[in-house]
Amino acid sequence: MNSSVEVQAILALADGTIFRGVSIGSEGHRVGEVVFNTAMTGYQEILTDPSYARQLVTLTYPHIGNTGTNSEDMESGNGHEIWAEGLIIRDSTMVTSSFRNSESLTDYLQRHDTVAIAEIDTRQLTRLLRDKGAQHGCIMTASNGETISTDDEQQAIKLAQEFSGLVGMDLAKECCNPDGFEWTAGTWELSDTLLNRDVVGSHDSGTGGFFKQIGTHIEAKYNVVAYDFGSKTNILRMLVDRGCYVTVVPAQTPIADVLAMNPDGIFLSNGPGDPAACDYAIDSVRHIIEQTDIPTFGICLGHQLIGLASGANTIKMKTGHHGANHPVQDLATGTVMITSQNHGFAVDEDTLPDNVKATHRSLFDGTNQGIELTNKPVFSFQGHPEASPGPHDCAPLFDKFAEMMEKAKTAQA
Repeated sequence: MNSSVEVQAILALADGTIFRGVSIGSEGHRVGEVVFNTAMTGYQEILTDPSYARQLVTLTYPHIGNTGTNSEDMESGNGHEIWAEGLIIRDSTMVTSSFRNSESLTDYLQRHDTVAIAEIDTRQLTRLLRDKGAQHGCIMTASNGETISTDDEQQAIKLAQEFSGLVGMDLAKECCNPDGFEWTAGTWELSDTLLNRDVVGSHDSGTGGFFKQIGTHIEAKYNVVAYDFGSKTNILRMLVDRGCYVTVVPAQTPIADVLAMNPDGIFLSNGPGDPAACDYAIDSVRHIIEQTDIPTFGICLGHQLIGLASGANTIKMKTGHHGANHPVQDLATGTVMITSQNHGFAVDEDTLPDNVKATHRSLFDGTNQGIELTNKPVFSFQGHPEASPGPHDCAPLFDKFAEMMEKAKTAQA
């Protein structure tokens, strides 16, 4: 794209609504489910979160791009950086001011062939999504490279209407790393001295240019196998911080292969799409629950899979939860945690069987946020405890997983 020429773009919804703006990403079009995220920061983490696959993400905070992008803040661990189908914002800032910036948001979007639109009324769009629920949509840039035509508008509406939607769509097997990998890097903290990233390292080498890892030298006490349904790297880092040596396996890995690794614990990752469509994963989790006593921890999609494997149902939510300041209550203690959320499906708490109890609940709408089996060392959480809006409110969930594995190892000794 010639950055000196302003290219018009539109967001078309399946109901015929058109929002007109300008392109700040690649040329072309993308279709998906239009959702809104209320977080004020973290746009790069949002773009690179595999759980946003096939979704066009609207950011409600108006000014996006202030801090640019860098090689450390991506969440995808399988070599595919941007997973969101497209980005929708109000204002793309012209100046970036972070000392960590290495590339502007616009350049980052174009380099990763991501369609994005700016200068639309995101408040109006968010109200529409709030009232009607998540909508099928299409972001399209001008076919002639400059100005949107009537034909462009009609084609964009048609493409939005033809999108099949996320219900029944299995995306976990598409968003996982097909080869699997081992993970040994812990979480990062800002270095005492701001060294040049070329000297310190890069994301690919497991070190951050302005960061040092705090979990790298922790003894690996627990052999954890992580099912990858679209995992986020910060989850893996937090497991390493607690003494886990993590082997990440693809979504469709047979449970027999996982058990052959003799894991001390099994982790079920986050991921996109409809959990009920992941029949292979549900079967594997059911085997874990019914045939083993291996401590198991699930997050997001992993949480929903535990619910389904236990006999509960999942439901498609009207707008889903996408944001960084969602209050969630621990039902046992009454403690309220400030959490990060990104999901469009939820476990139907009314369908939980007798051996599964609810542990956490959203204070926004009362939907289920956590479950635990009463007869097995298996538990899960709907939100993203690896994110930091609290900033550390949810970290004890990882401690609980480690404690469960330690208890199991002690019992076997």
